[in-house]
Amino acid sequence: MDYRKSKAPSNTVSRDIMKMWEKTGNIYETVVIMSKRANQISSDIKHDLDKKLLEFASYNDNLEEVFENREQIEISRYYEKLPKSTLIAIKEFEDGEVYWKNPVKKELSE
Repeated sequence: MDYRKSKAPSNTVSRDIMKMWEKTGNIYETVVIMSKRANQISSDIKHDLDKKLLEFASYNDNLEEVFENREQIEISRYYEKLPKSTLIAIKEFEDGEVYWKNPVKKELSE
């Protein structure tokens, strides 16, 4: 899922814990799934931001040039306004957009 098009809230929302673990049967497994997805999203966002800011990389120490670069400031502000990766991961999990499998459960059932 594209994190730029996410409809996740940008602030914290209270959620019903009882509904969160219904899909997995275990609240701890649910938290692990969402945290791993949040790490993936965070890594993707960081990679995209680094790639965009690399265009503005200056290899000399000219302080005047750093303060005058408005494009770089606007890119940084855009990424600051995005919802946090944990909120995006929770929204994806609630909407059923996250795929996971637990190989330990599969081995136990055999």
